[in-house]
Amino acid sequence: MLTLATTAPGEPEIFSSLQGEGPSLGRPSTFVRLSRCNLACQWCDTAYTWRFEGDNRPHRDDTVYDRKANQVALGEGDIAARIAALPPDRLVLTGGEPLLQGAALARMVASLNELRPGMHIEVETNGTITPHPALDPLIHQYNVSPKLAHSGNPPDLALISERLAAWVTDGRAFFKFVIAEPSDLDEVLALRDAYTIPGDRLFLMPEGRSSDVLRERAIWLAEICVHNGFRFTDRLHIHLWGDTRGT
Repeated sequence: MLTLATTAPGEPEIFSSLQGEGPSLGRPSTFVRLSRCNLACQWCDTAYTWRFEGDNRPHRDDTVYDRKANQVALGEGDIAARIAALPPDRLVLTGGEPLLQGAALARMVASLNELRPGMHIEVETNGTITPHPALDPLIHQYNVSPKLAHSGNPPDLALISERLAAWVTDGRAFFKFVIAEPSDLDEVLALRDAYTIPGDRLFLMPEGRSSDVLRERAIWLAEICVHNGFRFTDRLHIHLWGDTRGT
């Protein structure tokens, strides 16, 4: 069984859309959003995957979600069948933190490969969890988003040295850093230098949950990318559909 987020009570968040971020931006993809996360970003736009009653980790909205309404458990075969029935030939496993459920994901992807051979499979991860050994060979791309200080996560939880070093050596891994202020660049540069992250695998993305905020920050962030040889990524889905579930 896998624990998924929901678009409405009892309805799993499995949907087709355009990938809105990172190296696959604009590509038609099917998304499966997993519930639960080991980190707690104070600006997280999917806090309904982790901030349930009794969880006092800070979030700027200060909203607490009902677990029963926002989580649903489904069998791996059922999920694979739902994915296979949708048109895109790419799958994005997102969260929450999907690698917390690595063993069950491996079984689901194995079932999917029988139903729809050849699908390109991406994992969106905060970079702190080692991929399950049964899942790792089935993944084509990792979108790794290490969390900077402005996320509110302690660095000893969010920036695990051995994991960052391992992701750099994995050619499937792309790094995406969320930027809220120009001063956040100092942390990115320090991490780039410490772990020798190649510029062509390093993306900067403006933090924001509305088009207005994203456009404002994109103006100065684009200049930073040009000056430092980094790649820029927008949040296409926010511009198209707003900050909504199932998009």
